[in-house]
Amino acid sequence: MAAAEQAVGRRARGGGGAARRAARSAVSFETARFIERNIPNFEILTDEAIEIIEANAETVLEEIGVAFVENPAALQRWREAGADVRGERVHIPRGLARKLCETAPSKFTQIARNPARNVEIGGNSLVLAPVYGPPFVRDRMGGRRYATMADFEMFVKLGYMSKWLHHSGGTVCEPTDIPVNKRHLDMLYAHMSLSDKPYMGSVTEPVRALDSIEMSKILFGADVVDQNCVMTSLININSPLTFDSVMMGALEHYAAAGQACIISPFIVGGAMAPVSVAGTLTQVLAEVMAGVAYSQLVRPGAPAIFGAFVTSIDMNSGAPTFGTPEASQITYGAGQLARRLNLPYRSAGSFNGSKLPDAQAAYETANSLNAGLLSGVNFMLHACGWLEGGLVASPEKFVMDADQLGVLHKLAEGVPVDENAQAMDALREVGPGGHFLGCAHTQANYSTAFWRTGVLDYKPYETWSEEGGRATDALAAVKLDRMLADYQQPMLDPAIDEALKAYMTEKKAAMPDAFI
Repeated sequence: MAAAEQAVGRRARGGGGAARRAARSAVSFETARFIERNIPNFEILTDEAIEIIEANAETVLEEIGVAFVENPAALQRWREAGADVRGERVHIPRGLARKLCETAPSKFTQIARNPARNVEIGGNSLVLAPVYGPPFVRDRMGGRRYATMADFEMFVKLGYMSKWLHHSGGTVCEPTDIPVNKRHLDMLYAHMSLSDKPYMGSVTEPVRALDSIEMSKILFGADVVDQNCVMTSLININSPLTFDSVMMGALEHYAAAGQACIISPFIVGGAMAPVSVAGTLTQVLAEVMAGVAYSQLVRPGAPAIFGAFVTSIDMNSGAPTFGTPEASQITYGAGQLARRLNLPYRSAGSFNGSKLPDAQAAYETANSLNAGLLSGVNFMLHACGWLEGGLVASPEKFVMDADQLGVLHKLAEGVPVDENAQAMDALREVGPGGHFLGCAHTQANYSTAFWRTGVLDYKPYETWSEEGGRATDALAAVKLDRMLADYQQPMLDPAIDEALKAYMTEKKAAMPDAFI
């Protein structure tokens, strides 16, 4: 855009001095490095089960096929690759999709505008990102209501300040007070300006993916974007076996630009997939292979992530359920299938069906988070803030979940057995009948020996009662207010900021508001 280009020119001439002055006064909040597992993955599928599921997935692709709707260019790409295209149904010969998936990298780096917060996605890593997509917000003061842009900005600030979160995410809530066709610009700008962690691009229309790429070029520079992954994007498949033109249009733009796509079936067992675990895994594998393979037809080597969003259905009410044993089984099994494809894996999160940040929310969230850690997930979207089956983002739940993500960091470290960890000097010093509180080993290690919560209450009953007998969500609300009061915006070069705003202004002026 013309105004943006002019502002970028001004940045080159005079923005450096202001940027350096801002950098000297900037305040940075501590963020833990992305997790690198030192523990084994839990493998629930036997070799025989894997072979059966993989063979059945190939049969699905060849005999049943997948639909690429309203996308003639995709159908032509598949024809040229050797698929049998009948109308909008693509029948993929056995082995072709798996072969095409081989050019996708097994791991890659997504860079942040603060290089200290770059993340590696794949291998033994685990990157944690916040809730994505809720149209509603619920907090202790206002109850359940439609989300606004002010809510969105609040969540971005919380994500920036949360120690155990590595990623700013994408649509942390849907700001319904901004026109549908323009809100992606405001959301992207919030991630770029209010945080310096990695972020996600827009996928709700192909043109919005292009806007995400162009704004990222303003932020990072065109050459940097051309040569690096600066965005991930969530490409949902319309399960079962349907790839719509909106999501595929966004995928095409991101893949062509070398940006990462999470190819993620949207699985509700019993509704959008079979009721059995093996049947669901067969469908998940077929859909992911087709989606990743298509990204490689667009651009071989484009980063792609094996996604599995998993829930089941309550056969009495029809409502989705979360944190169930079947969901964990699918999460574990999909991790094995992703590793067989040598692809990074996305699944799990703070999933729950509760209306409030209560015991149900905590149980179901814990089940899902732990399954994600042990299944080998590399990118965990929805890691904090999720309520009511994903319809609601809760700031108190966000703070509670973000605190518990520290547990995943600690578990992933494994159990060290070096000389210090063996603690033989402590055992010798204390001997029979003593205590370890004052021994030299305890004094040397107490500050780092145990994970410490920033929210939960372990005080004696009397102290807890005197302080108001607060429940966990009330404690989270106190921390929430303190975090927002302490927030300081990370430095952004003024010329880059001006160029981003100019791009947004010009884009918005070129189209009327639309709220549907």
